[in-house]
Amino acid sequence: MDCAGKGKGTRCVGPPIRRCARCRAVAYCSVSHQVLEKQETRCSFLTRRGLHRMGMWLYECDCGPSNASHNYSRVNNGWNLSKILCPCIGPTSPLSKRLSSWKEYYKWRDIPVNSPVALLLHWPLMIYQSAQLTAMRSLTPLISNELCIHYLGPDKEIHQLAVFHELHALFPSVKVRLELVGPAIPEYRDGERIDLSSYAHCIDEDCICKSSSENVGRGLSNDSTSTVRVHLHKGFYHERYKDIAKDSSPHLIVAPNAGIAAYTSWLPTIELIKEIKVPAVFSDYCEQAAQLAATCISTITGSHLANPIQLNPFRQPMVVEDSPLLLPCYSNCVLFGT
Repeated sequence: MDCAGKGKGTRCVGPPIRRCARCRAVAYCSVSHQVLEKQETRCSFLTRRGLHRMGMWLYECDCGPSNASHNYSRVNNGWNLSKILCPCIGPTSPLSKRLSSWKEYYKWRDIPVNSPVALLLHWPLMIYQSAQLTAMRSLTPLISNELCIHYLGPDKEIHQLAVFHELHALFPSVKVRLELVGPAIPEYRDGERIDLSSYAHCIDEDCICKSSSENVGRGLSNDSTSTVRVHLHKGFYHERYKDIAKDSSPHLIVAPNAGIAAYTSWLPTIELIKEIKVPAVFSDYCEQAAQLAATCISTITGSHLANPIQLNPFRQPMVVEDSPLLLPCYSNCVLFGT
């Protein structure tokens, strides 16, 4: 176990021997790191980096508007960061092996470890990890040059869509189609289609990310296969599936931060997933929530999970504030699937 305050101030002075008396789940190397951790909030973290209430970062603290209250249909395509801190262009080299940690991802994308981009990139990396988990069960042979993903229950991701173009770097030879389905989709955006044809931009005016030819310069195709295509659907999956599947039959279903045990609306959706026999990967904020979800899924399907509960190496690396569970919770913390 690492010190929970590691990388947030001064260097660690020793092993993490001071366990948090409240949750007993994290530990610190010193009193100063424990105090620093308690003082650091999402607002202060983003403010120190000039990102507070800015663009795609608007929803990363409680100061931002609710998804329902924000009339926002344009895709924000900027990181509000310098090019050295964000993946605004394609990778310098293709993946040579499967990624298994943020450290490996940052090294591959030539991003320094102090960059905050993981706070947003955990959405496409959750998809990447889900595809890796299901690849042993016939996903890879099915997708050929196209990967169709049904993404259930999006919320603030609707306003952070530009980060999903990172899927083109993660699946470079595959045309990715994302069908986002959920009740949080605003009525006026139901049916909207978005082509994500470039990486989210940095703030540097001289960066080649502003050029339409930057993908070619990095050795990536600029034809139709380079586009990540997103389609928005308002409603519950079990209500919209037939219409969506006419044009987009899924290879994979993902449901980030699903909260299956908390919402009865999941029951018919789980039954549908069982019926159509498509691999599905869910995430939740902590292991306890995932255990409850697993029990619900097993009760509905009558079988054990195909992918047991496991820590997601690409979870959002900042604790969720004011969690009602009174436990350390992280967005996309654990993964499990049928």
